[in-house]
Amino acid sequence: MRFIETAIAGVVVVEAEPRSDERGAFARLHCPTEFAAAGFPFKPVQTSLSRNPRAGTLRGMHYQVAPHAETKLVRVTCGRIFDVAVDLRPESPTHRRWTGVELSADNLKALLIPEGVAHGFLTLEPDTDVLYQISPAYRPGHEAGVRWNDPAFGIAWPQAPALVSERDAGYPDYGA
Repeated sequence: MRFIETAIAGVVVVEAEPRSDERGAFARLHCPTEFAAAGFPFKPVQTSLSRNPRAGTLRGMHYQVAPHAETKLVRVTCGRIFDVAVDLRPESPTHRRWTGVELSADNLKALLIPEGVAHGFLTLEPDTDVLYQISPAYRPGHEAGVRWNDPAFGIAWPQAPALVSERDAGYPDYGA
């Protein structure tokens, strides 16, 4: 695996390095030892799937508040997304900055998103499945979010969303 740091402290693109032969390919997608050796200790305790039948579906920007803040490793198993992380950590040198990366079933990239960073994505193809590995386990009642088009962040989405939930569209401006 290759770990590529982004413009946001602690947000990392994880690239699988498949080995191929006449049968196809095999790639390790997560290894706690390799993650720790690269400076990103992550041991997921929960795996979740987001199924998205329509292209242009926007989910986000979500996070869990302390003391149940989550770290997530996000990857696509079918289709393509534009995946976004927004730094909400007030003490961070990258506070209020965002980063985005295309994840697809073909490119085998994942995005590691630490605690205190909001996450969202826009599907770029129909029938897109997004796999989340999470630690600690999700705790109801600790959900929070910021609006996907909040001017405080200025996220440059590749296209306008076709579908946004009422909850995601109704998040207040950051700091409001």
